[in-house]
Amino acid sequence: MNLDKLLTEARNPDTINIDNRSSLEIVELINQEDQKVALSIQKILPDIAKAVEYIVAAIQSGGRLFYLGAGTSGRIGILDASECPPTYGTDSELVQGLIAGGTEAVFRAVEGAEDSDALAAEDLKSKKLNSSDIVIGIAASGRTPYVIGGLCYAKSIGCRTIALTCSPDSEMSRIADHSLTVLTGPEVIMGSTRMKAGTAQKMVLNMLTTATMVGLGKVYSNLMVDVQTTNLKLKERAKRIVSLATGTSNSQAEEALIAAKGSAKIAIVMILAGSTAEEAAELLQAGNGFVAKALAIRESQNS
Repeated sequence: MNLDKLLTEARNPDTINIDNRSSLEIVELINQEDQKVALSIQKILPDIAKAVEYIVAAIQSGGRLFYLGAGTSGRIGILDASECPPTYGTDSELVQGLIAGGTEAVFRAVEGAEDSDALAAEDLKSKKLNSSDIVIGIAASGRTPYVIGGLCYAKSIGCRTIALTCSPDSEMSRIADHSLTVLTGPEVIMGSTRMKAGTAQKMVLNMLTTATMVGLGKVYSNLMVDVQTTNLKLKERAKRIVSLATGTSNSQAEEALIAAKGSAKIAIVMILAGSTAEEAAELLQAGNGFVAKALAIRESQNS
């Protein structure tokens, strides 16, 4: 292992004297470095868009999305995956995050787990990975054995694979079918890739799942119309979503949500199409789950 050749392990010349700075100067330095992250991502937006298209196609074909990572990268994958069900009403199995060392590693380091190139294959086998699924390996260095092993196994059974890294010409990028390389540069503290590299990974995963959910019809305008009303906050959010989408009062939105059994998407179609909950559900099914398509079908029926 030669860390000297890794961009993420390089020493940042702009923060050499950070230990002699005031608290304000320290956070200013960190902020200056953080501002570089979005610009680094901007350079690979076409690659990210192509990854979104791969993910949408996989899911529409009955596949699932898996994230693979170790340490910070693994935790970021799990975080993104865990937010999909409440935000977009997805099944908990649709987007999954796997981390070297398993559940325990989410909360504390499991020494040596990331160094095994066999563990990820075992983890993926336990999830019954198949060729319809898509696997995204995440590692700042692009050389984590756990992730490399998982990508190799996924490819061996015909899965499409994507590598998300922060180092140029990495082993992961060479193995994967598609590469997302965000060159965030040296960290404020040498090798602390939970900082800029971690931020970049989180931002890219936000893009991937958000754009995917838009592509699957889980967004109408810019509203999360498949939100799950599992707590008081989300029930209020659903009510507001229906009200904003239809221009109705909160009380009217609430009545529609009750009739729609909590489905904001059905409630919106009910109001805008002047239909019953059952008819709205049928329209949505005919429109592949897209509110706009369901409304267009209704309009064509009425013309």
